Amino acid sequence: MSHGPRSGLAAVSSALLAMSRHLEVRDVLKTIVASARELLDAQYAALGVPDDHGGFAQFVVDGVSEEQWKAIGPLPRQHGILAAMLHEARSERLADVRKDPRFEGWPKAHPDLVDFLGLPIRDGDEVIGALFLANKLRPVEGHPPHSPGPEPEGSCGFTQDDEELLGILAQHAAIALTNARLYERSRELTIAEERSRLAHELHDAVSQKLFSLRLTAQAAARLVDRDPSRAKGELQQVAALAAEAADELRAAVVELRPAALDEDGLVATLRTQIQVLDRAHSARVTFSGHGVKALPASQEEALLRVAQEALHNALRHSGADHVDVTLDRRGGGAVLRVTDDGTGFDPQAVRRAGRHLGLVSMRDRASGAGGSLTVESVPGKGTTIEMEVPGG
Repeated sequence: MSHGPRSGLAAVSSALLAMSRHLEVRDVLKTIVASARELLDAQYAALGVPDDHGGFAQFVVDGVSEEQWKAIGPLPRQHGILAAMLHEARSERLADVRKDPRFEGWPKAHPDLVDFLGLPIRDGDEVIGALFLANKLRPVEGHPPHSPGPEPEGSCGFTQDDEELLGILAQHAAIALTNARLYERSRELTIAEERSRLAHELHDAVSQKLFSLRLTAQAAARLVDRDPSRAKGELQQVAALAAEAADELRAAVVELRPAALDEDGLVATLRTQIQVLDRAHSARVTFSGHGVKALPASQEEALLRVAQEALHNALRHSGADHVDVTLDRRGGGAVLRVTDDGTGFDPQAVRRAGRHLGLVSMRDRASGAGGSLTVESVPGKGTTIEMEVPGG
């Protein structure tokens, strides 16, 4: 390869590992674009994922500031060179993109592009994206290393070696992007299953409370005239049952509502949900979080869902008087611990009987986010569920 040490095997390997590390589609796209721009010494890089309406469902750039990107305006349409890569499924290497007959201009705030290298990203016969680079950075006398420099008339700064390297990245980008899409689809299905489970539990729990409420109210009505003091006691029970039903509803709504992780962060989201659960249940539910920094989105969601599942088990099935949740920093990542003083269980017996208490789904969530899950429980001595993630 002709572009220096960054195109070495170690650099290529690092780029490919970075692609495979992420599970969110947006994170995968950003990693692909940044890796391509760095490895091939380009001033700008971009990746577009087409929609079915002549535009782009997602478009990620690297080398352009957020202010510049906002000034450029709406996402591009599938036209010109971009359309050629998507519809003709072939690579494009141009000395000056502005002189190509297919060039249709760009918005006023758009950076000036000259030499250009683009490749389609293919999954089998399907083109699932377009990856392109512009403005090859090359050392020029009197300028810092890797500054844009003049190229002999009619020649492209990007070489055949560059094109081959970008082709390798595009092949792995297709795998990473497909895996990320499959992960997001599986997560959507899991969320749908959780909502169905919660709806069933909500129906059972609140129906029982309302049934008791109705019977108690009827008893109070019969006693009003002949035994006012007993009627008063029944009415007080009506008020208590109504409050419990309201708390059950509030707790279920918190679980059903999408957590505002992006806005509030994992620690604040957990704290809010646990405060609601503490009010809704007779068991004491506490939370503490220490030194946890922002984690990749997939890891934060996995930690939240595992915490919810573990709390559900503890509050519904263990008979615990106290459930304690902690979230602490560990290295560059975090460790979640949910401990209860309930009845506990024999993990091996539960596994043999097929009653997993959500343990399988929790382990799947942990491993899917690059983490690990351990379960410690002894009959009569409570349960501790611990999940660790490595961070970004």
